[in-house]
Parts: sequence; structure tokens; C-alpha cells
Amino acid sequence: MAVTPNYSWPVPVNTDLVKDGAEAIKDLGDAIDATVFGLPSGALALVKTQTIGTAVTSVNVTGAFSATYPAYKIFISGGVGSTGMGLSLKLGASTTGYYLSGLYIPYTGGTSVNATNNGSNFANAGYANANMSNLEFQLIDVGVANFTRVTGANIAVDAGVTFAGIHQVATAYTDFTITPSTGTITGGTIYVYGYAGS
Repeated sequence: MAVTPNYSWPVPVNTDLVKDGAEAIKDLGDAIDATVFGLPSGALALVKTQTIGTAVTSVNVTGAFSATYPAYKIFISGGVGSTGMGLSLKLGASTTGYYLSGLYIPYTGGTSVNATNNGSNFANAGYANANMSNLEFQLIDVGVANFTRVTGANIAVDAGVTFAGIHQVATAYTDFTITPSTGTITGGTIYVYGYAGS
């Protein structure tokens, strides 16, 4: 019997008898099971990707959330807007209970505050213009019937924005919608990752 180089799992060699094959496979399976069971499970797991269409006024991403993961990360890679615009994020069909506070920091200095008090969505969660689109969002407890807590950031051509907030509706959601404040968005990919528990 030989062993694998990384985990020392037992494997048969070509001189072993055929009658010993079942036992060799059982031993290998037991060794793999014991090793995988002991590995840490905390990691990001890709849940879904969705391509944004051409000149769309909203993008609904279904099958994004469940109780499987305690928290999720969403971001957009690529794509452009028809003009400079904010991107809002809405959970399911909910149009109430969105609270968000953010710091808008121009590259030239100074700051201003963006705030939403019981809004219809998480406004200005992202940004897009003719050269880019971006949105980076983290959600805690979105797939279970609790208030959803959020943090995020976005990058505009003139400023960086950080924000945190809460959706004060105790509902489990499976989908979300991204909508531009004006115009349309084209291209790019939306990525949804789940944070696996430890």
C-alpha cells in the first residue's frame, strides 16, 4: 500500500491483488472523509453570477439568498451607465424600512453625509457612468426572518463613499434588484458570494 504525497491517504499500487481493491477503496474513502471533516469551513462561496443586459433600467437577481449562509457579499464587475448615476438596491418586493447613512468624501477634500430614513430602497449603494459601474455590498441575516444589516462602499469619479445601514423588515429574502437613479446600465456581471460559517 502506498500513500498520497499531500495527505498521506492510503492508495493501492499496481502490484496489489485485485481481491484487495474493495478494502483499498474503503481505506482511501475513510481517510478522505476524516481529512475533509477536519478542514475549516469559513470561506467565501460563489452562490450566483448574473450578466447585466444592454440598456436595462433594472436588474433582478433571483436565487441569491437563503438561510445557508449567515452573510452575503455582492459586487459588480465591469459594465457602464448611460450617464452618471447612483445605483439603488432593493430586497425582494419590499419598498419600506430602509435606513442608510453614508459618508461622501470628495477627492478634493471635505465631506458630506448621505442619509436615508425609512426609504424605499438602499439608495446610492453603487455608482455608474459612461466608463464604469460599481457596487460593493455586504448583508447580514438577509436570508432569514430578521432585520438585515448592511455595509458597503462605492467609488464615483469625484469621491469615495462608505455606508452602513439596516432594513427594518424582519423577512427572509431570496432576491434583490439593482436600479439606476436615471438612464440605463449595460454589461458587467453581478457576483453573489456567501460567507460560510466556521
